Amino acid sequence: MSNTIEQNRQKFVELLKSTERDGVEYIIEDLDAWGFFTAPASSNQHLNYEGGLAEHSLNVYEMAVMLREQIIARRPDLKPRLPMDGIIISSLLHDVCKSRIYRKVIRRKRDAIGANETYETFEVDYSDLPIGHGEKSVIMILRSGMYLEDDEVTAIRWHMSAWDLPFQSYEMTKSLNVARDRCPLSSLIHSADTLAANLIERNAETIN
Repeated sequence: MSNTIEQNRQKFVELLKSTERDGVEYIIEDLDAWGFFTAPASSNQHLNYEGGLAEHSLNVYEMAVMLREQIIARRPDLKPRLPMDGIIISSLLHDVCKSRIYRKVIRRKRDAIGANETYETFEVDYSDLPIGHGEKSVIMILRSGMYLEDDEVTAIRWHMSAWDLPFQSYEMTKSLNVARDRCPLSSLIHSADTLAANLIERNAETIN
């Protein structure tokens, strides 16, 4: 494990432990067992390298804390609905489902002069509990033995907002609308995730 990966793991674990949540030791054990701290954040998009998933989750946490401060400054009444333990848990654990879907593979491609060369990349395997994205993270956390508040379940389930919505489903559309209306934490985590992935983690040359 590289120094950067180990440093991110230590920071991640310290933050989780700071919540003193029931079952936090169980989820930490399982994160190690699942390979969470060495997994990429994606196969070919943001932070698609070993350790990228933990790095992304920490970026989402930092963005969420920053947004929380700005929101509370404008809307002090929302402070009780945006507790720090909820921020930590929802941001750090929103993508735990990704810890077991990426497999490192060797591919071949032609270089600039037409010669074959090999390179490492990741492929995605959805065969392990193929039930979707946010809901899979929630189930993995609960199965691990860690307690989640209702708002945390909602925020993790809907952290991708409408991007994770089957539009043909009237029930799911209504559920997302209610989540937006009644769970400020859900909107906060979605916003932090989007900003981290699309701005913080994108290469400067890809942003026109």
